[in-house]
Amino acid sequence: MTRHDTTPWWQTGVLYQIYPRSFNDANGDGVGDLDGVLEKLDYLSDTLGIDALWLSPFYPSPMADFGYDVADYTNVDPLFGDLAIFDRLVAEAHARGLKVVTDYVPNHSSDRHPWFLESRSSLDNPRRDWYVWRDPRPGGGPPNNWISIFGGPAWTQDETTGRYYLHSFLKEQPDLNWRNPAVREAMFDALRFWLRRGVDGFRIDVAHFIMKDPQLRDNPRNTAAAVASHKPMGEYDTLIHVYDRGHEDIHQVFRDLRRLVDTYPEPRDRMTVGEIHLFDWAEWVRYYGDALDELHMPFNFSLLKADGNAAALRHLVDELEAALPPGAWPNYVLGNHDEPRLASRYGEAGSRLAAMLLLMLRGTPTLYYGDEIGIPQADIPPARQQDPWGRRMPGQGRDGCRTPMAWTDAPGAGFTTAPAPWLPLHNDYETRNVAHQLQDPASLLNLYRQLLALRKATPALQTGRYDPVEEVPDGCFGFIRRTATEAFLIVLNFSAAEQSITAPSPLRRLLLSTQPDRTEIPSGTTLTLQGYEGVIVAL
Repeated sequence: MTRHDTTPWWQTGVLYQIYPRSFNDANGDGVGDLDGVLEKLDYLSDTLGIDALWLSPFYPSPMADFGYDVADYTNVDPLFGDLAIFDRLVAEAHARGLKVVTDYVPNHSSDRHPWFLESRSSLDNPRRDWYVWRDPRPGGGPPNNWISIFGGPAWTQDETTGRYYLHSFLKEQPDLNWRNPAVREAMFDALRFWLRRGVDGFRIDVAHFIMKDPQLRDNPRNTAAAVASHKPMGEYDTLIHVYDRGHEDIHQVFRDLRRLVDTYPEPRDRMTVGEIHLFDWAEWVRYYGDALDELHMPFNFSLLKADGNAAALRHLVDELEAALPPGAWPNYVLGNHDEPRLASRYGEAGSRLAAMLLLMLRGTPTLYYGDEIGIPQADIPPARQQDPWGRRMPGQGRDGCRTPMAWTDAPGAGFTTAPAPWLPLHNDYETRNVAHQLQDPASLLNLYRQLLALRKATPALQTGRYDPVEEVPDGCFGFIRRTATEAFLIVLNFSAAEQSITAPSPLRRLLLSTQPDRTEIPSGTTLTLQGYEGVIVAL
């Protein structure tokens, strides 16, 4: 990646999420693997031009939640490869200038993890307190009213001892007890294991869940019927989640974790980014730390609430900029393995605007695999559904955004040679694939490539200031990225109508438009955009 100063790589770079099961299948079993990622490193570094890849879980797992139920924090599931392949992947990525970020799942393990097997074996086992166990309520039943994200009580009674264990997600995912110093040290040892293997950073799964109320008090009922997240969560929304996540003590855990990462032997530019679904800015920014000594970044999911709504997008970006502590670095997410596909939320034309929005805002962008070719949300028939959330709660399934990457128009889309991949392909993979779009100068993929190259070559588009443009028509969002020596106007027209704006200074030259037929701009300060057009103009 191009580094213009001593700015950390995670501030100048673009993070690309790979869901290993669905990226590339090298051994022909219908499931993606680490060898498959290895095969596509040149695509990532040279063809596409991203700077860092984030690997969703590849650890040994019974796959109750497709890897987010970890049975061994320091190994690779044979489904994906082995440690030797992982080491080669890191080395080959680094040789291409790519950073490697891995998923870290600290809130819960698999119920098949040796720690939990010991913990549940008896009341006096040395690892009993490694998980959260409680007696039934007086008269019987779960210890409190907490609800699992996936629906139903967050407690399951274990037959061996008659006690209940806590699971914020599936019953196959018991919550670790981070109040036990031995658990904390064991989980930090897992980080050290991967740091020694050259990992450049960690994406921390459900980071705000790991510390709960020590008294395990009941959550208040949600009488206002407000959703707990950016989308309806079913039964989970019936409570206000005061006590089952984000206890004050969590901040000391992240200060300790940050100290571990920051002081680890060279290179000393490791990073942490936490999955934190909070939309109260005052609470969210606390995860940076009072002295910016906790997470390098809490993931910012706010734009998921404003698909294609220019006014809402502007409002959310301005809110974030105002909320950030001095020196804190922003970031943006428009899609991932838990959200409906970007292309289906924004539409064909809107997807081009979304690409420019994501890559031109101030902050680190995270790009989800397949969004660069516009893979749509798939409609998975009931017989093919895999996601445990969707199978338990119809309508909540995430399979539709996890379908395989399409590389070519061959059977299996170049993803696999197996008779059928683990999830169905999107319907138009024969034309919506990497090979086809590379041949089309006007394709979405080539737009992403142009945007990524422009961002990489232009300091103002990496670390420059963000200034919103005040006077824009309804349906438009305009902002300027600037340094002391250069300024670029970005205007996004999310409406179907032609729109004109007055630039704050004369237009110098067009750098890029989402509309391939636009090659120049008039002189002066008046800029007219076609419907669903975005432009980047030097001022």
